[in-house]
Amino acid sequence: MNKLLNPEMLTIKKYAAIDIGSNAMRLLITNIVEQDGKESQFNKNSLVRVPIRLGQDSFTVGEISQENIDRMTDAMTAFRLLMKVHKVEKYLAFATSAMREAYNGNEVVEIIKEKAGINIEIIDGKKEAVIIASTDLHHLLKSDKNYLYVDVGGGSTEFSLFSNGKIVVSKSFKAGTVRLLNEMVREVLWQEMEKWIKTNTQDYDEVTIIGSGGNINKLFKMSGKLQDKPLSYIYLNSQYSFLSSLTYEQRISELGLNPDRADVIIPATQIYLNAMKWSGARNIYVPKIGLSDGIVKAMYYGKI
Repeated sequence: MNKLLNPEMLTIKKYAAIDIGSNAMRLLITNIVEQDGKESQFNKNSLVRVPIRLGQDSFTVGEISQENIDRMTDAMTAFRLLMKVHKVEKYLAFATSAMREAYNGNEVVEIIKEKAGINIEIIDGKKEAVIIASTDLHHLLKSDKNYLYVDVGGGSTEFSLFSNGKIVVSKSFKAGTVRLLNEMVREVLWQEMEKWIKTNTQDYDEVTIIGSGGNINKLFKMSGKLQDKPLSYIYLNSQYSFLSSLTYEQRISELGLNPDRADVIIPATQIYLNAMKWSGARNIYVPKIGLSDGIVKAMYYGKI
């Protein structure tokens, strides 16, 4: 009998992660394939993305609006039902900077728990960086190279420096795409980011960037490159110029970008380009990983 078909040799677990970001919410359902004598495999079963821009409320007014609380409640109810249909056995729901900074964030958590039956934990930037870093990066990280992991979100950007396959230092900055769109990132914060990156990468001969987040994934998809090939600084810079030359409407009608992607993609590209410039990186690799993947893996390996 084929071992793969023998139920005694193969176990499939279903875990889910809910990532409540500043630009969108995601539900990732993952099949975890366990086989005797082999490393567990994590296969994406389903990914649902709902564009509820909480950061627009949180960063400008300081609270989540009633309309968005209702939309969130509906989305979480739908997520709960999808997890039930998929027979998910374990899940975690994490909210990042938009919920963290809204003064009614904890109140929203209670409303969703009561109405949608989903338990949400609001996490800080440090925990976010740790979860993202716990994403299974060792397939990507060559032990003799140095990497700066850059995860650009709507409210914040997380940086993690890896050397010899291990994390050296990580830092979260309140510079995200939704904040940048609302002109809420002051020059002093750009200077702090520049100083942090330059200080922490100066002792390494060569640094390669690993990019994470919806915008860099979209840019990579638009490039048509194979998954294991990087984007160069020159390419990213030319894309930045091209996207900036188009109107918001043209980015939607001519490039087919979603309305909630067509505006944030420009400030996101700006952050990646600056990170490359300040670290001296010539290339950026774009694996399909993010906070949701990190949550599933950290949950499975008992790190959270």
